[in-house]
Amino acid sequence: MGPTQHPGRLPQRPAREDRSAIAAQPRPATGSSSASTGGRRSEAARLAVLNAADDLLVEHGFEGLTIEGIAAAAGVAKQTIYRWWKSKVDILFDNLALDSGPALAWPDSPATPADLRVYLHRFAAFLGEEPAGRVLQALLGHAQLDSRTAELLHTGFLDPLRERDVAHTRACLGTSEDEAAALLDALLAPLYHRALVLRRPLDRAFVDTLLDRQLARFTH
Repeated sequence: MGPTQHPGRLPQRPAREDRSAIAAQPRPATGSSSASTGGRRSEAARLAVLNAADDLLVEHGFEGLTIEGIAAAAGVAKQTIYRWWKSKVDILFDNLALDSGPALAWPDSPATPADLRVYLHRFAAFLGEEPAGRVLQALLGHAQLDSRTAELLHTGFLDPLRERDVAHTRACLGTSEDEAAALLDALLAPLYHRALVLRRPLDRAFVDTLLDRQLARFTH
């Protein structure tokens, strides 16, 4: 698996058919045309694996996702997959790291409650509708049973995401760090509960009602 990348620090996500900016992509030695061709083949294979994992997760769920199935769907050998990743968890985490940056981006220079409102709608759309949101849901579920997944998800994604979001929330509302953290808990917890427990859509009306209730004391 490639080096951890934090949400909000990723480059803009390329189109799905051209997701080539993956930090862990093995690079061939320079100086020969055969090496260049091999690098393109490796990159194409890696992209195929990531796309296949996304698609199969949506179709079969986490338990039904296997390395064998990913290899078959991507048209690569299992050995090729294990050259880059230890497990399906690592594949899914790379997809999450790659896709979450643009999807969970804040408005430029967030400074008003309206910016927080924009972000929460983006988060709801990500968690409830995006393939990467399904990946996050799957990893959150598996993390309850597997300590390695929990550590990977928290240190590589959730902790940096929260640190960034608390800082931006403070900038939007002029609150203390503790107040910003408590407000985020009050805003995000219902989204996770609705998506993971109730399996109900995170529609705009629900998100707006949640925001109106929680932000009332900051905007009046």
